[in-house]
Amino acid sequence: MTDDEFLDAFVTCRLAGSDFDHRGHLRIAWILLQRHDVETAVRETCDGIQRLATHLGAPGKFHWTLTEALVRIMAARGAADRTRSFDAFLIANPDLMTDARGLVLRHYSEARLAGADAKRSFVPPDLAPL
Repeated sequence: MTDDEFLDAFVTCRLAGSDFDHRGHLRIAWILLQRHDVETAVRETCDGIQRLATHLGAPGKFHWTLTEALVRIMAARGAADRTRSFDAFLIANPDLMTDARGLVLRHYSEARLAGADAKRSFVPPDLAPL
């Protein structure tokens, strides 16, 4: 699926759950960071994943703070660089695939990330700035 097709399927909730694994989450954030400023990409990624999770019958799986933190980490690592493909971005940042939660935990304590507020909306980090 091209980036345009993937984005369209995401926005219109035509992605099956099996098509939207962790790599799919990273891909949509990367696409949106390629096309928008960070704040818009964060909002569209979070809103879209929340909408898709609800559409797929799993609204409880969405975690706003975890998602936003990862989008911001991706932005800081150059995801908006239009000279690099998504695959090249992942090759340069393998820990996004292998230890995304660990990356977020550099900024958040487990207790803060586990809070109900963090799941519903963005909660600033308590260990280190993003």
